[in-house]
Amino acid sequence: MNRTRRTLTVAALALAAALPAAQAQDKWPSKPITYIVAFPAGGTSDIVARLIAQKLGPALGTTVIVDNKAGAGGGVGSEQVSRAAPDGYTLLGGTISSHAINVSLYPKLGYDPVTSFVPIALIGTNPVVLVTRQDSPYKTVADVIAAGKAKKPMTSASAGNGTSQHLALEMLKHKTGIGIDHIPYKGSAPAIQDVMAGQVDMMFDTTVVAGPHIESGKLRALAVTSAKRLPNMPNVPTVAETVPGYEVVSWQAIFAPAGTPKAIQQRLHDEVNKILAQPDIKERLAKLGMEPGQLSTDQFTAFQKAEVAKWAQLIKAANIKIE
Repeated sequence: MNRTRRTLTVAALALAAALPAAQAQDKWPSKPITYIVAFPAGGTSDIVARLIAQKLGPALGTTVIVDNKAGAGGGVGSEQVSRAAPDGYTLLGGTISSHAINVSLYPKLGYDPVTSFVPIALIGTNPVVLVTRQDSPYKTVADVIAAGKAKKPMTSASAGNGTSQHLALEMLKHKTGIGIDHIPYKGSAPAIQDVMAGQVDMMFDTTVVAGPHIESGKLRALAVTSAKRLPNMPNVPTVAETVPGYEVVSWQAIFAPAGTPKAIQQRLHDEVNKILAQPDIKERLAKLGMEPGQLSTDQFTAFQKAEVAKWAQLIKAANIKIE
């Protein structure tokens, strides 16, 4: 075989080998997509994932199955997705905890929040709100701080170690010097039930989860963690009105395993952002106290890296450790 024929043969073989992968990508999606939620059912991540999934499936011409894999502040589900095939058939509902906080909080993490994934879309941001049961003696943040300075025993629940709810509490303790015992749960739903039942004094939780209970009168909202008051809770003050400089904003996003083909990443990004722009979705998110993301992938990447740095600084300064 002469050199020219050998070169042509090698090129043909390479093209033949590449065709199946290219054809598979062209046909994507040809089967259901699994959307892993790294938290239990009933929490913010689960509620938002199901809202997106019911629209994303028809947009892609397939079914998007939401699967809850809870544990370790979102770490269990995140690690599972980081090891999944990067073929566009496994997505992850990532959050501020799984993709910004955990890396500084857990001594051993089975994934890197930045390099183990590719960002698909920032679904939205929302503050958390400090709530107590309706008959609680605590009516304001000032009441909580006064009790803390008087060394009165207090407890505060969270959806788990490393969540935004946990860090919102730690930031309050760090800025005021008060002591409140942290009680981590496996998700928001069981935590907030115990707050309503009086088993735990208070809890920071997202407006998505706490909102309906505040409206029903089962919970009292003491303050929101955003820099400004929320339009849908205008009578609820911010924590910053009592503790200057305090601000915590949670966020929800979609990631895919690192190595997912660029064309699939872009298709998912475009479809999710179209969904977020739909009037009914914008209305649903607004009622949940969430502002849609609508960032480009580059903007989202920069935002995530800034969040990793921000929480690393607080965790170190406050000497926060997993108990």
